[in-house]
Amino acid sequence: MAKCDEGYLCSVCGSDVENVTDSELYLRFVIGLIDPELLHATPEKHIRCNPALAQFIVADDFEAVLLNDEFSKADLDPVYVREREELVTRGWHRLKQIKSLQDTSILEFPLPEIRERMQNESGLE
Repeated sequence: MAKCDEGYLCSVCGSDVENVTDSELYLRFVIGLIDPELLHATPEKHIRCNPALAQFIVADDFEAVLLNDEFSKADLDPVYVREREELVTRGWHRLKQIKSLQDTSILEFPLPEIRERMQNESGLE
C-alpha cells in the first residue's frame, strides 16, 4: 500500500487515527502548541496516547485520563491546571466543531485567540 493510502498512523500505538476528534496533533494545533508549517512533518498520535495532554480534557463526553507519575496534574500548580484544563478542553470541543466544517481553511481551525496570535506574528491582517 502506498504511504498516502495508509492514513495517519499513531506514532505511539501504530493504529490509524481515524477521526480529527482523536487527533493529538490537531488538538495541539488548535490550542497553539504547533505551528501550521510543521503539521505535515509532525508525527500523529491519538489524544489518549499522550496522557500528559489528555488529562487536561474535562468534558462529560470524554472519559477522564488519570496519570500516576510526575506529570500528573494532581501534582501541578492548581492555577496552571485550571488554565490548562480550560484551554485543552476548549481545543477538544473545537476539534468536534472542525469535524463538521467543510471548505474551511486549515488556518481557521485554531481557537480564535490562537488565530489572532498567528495573524499578528505573520503580519497579516
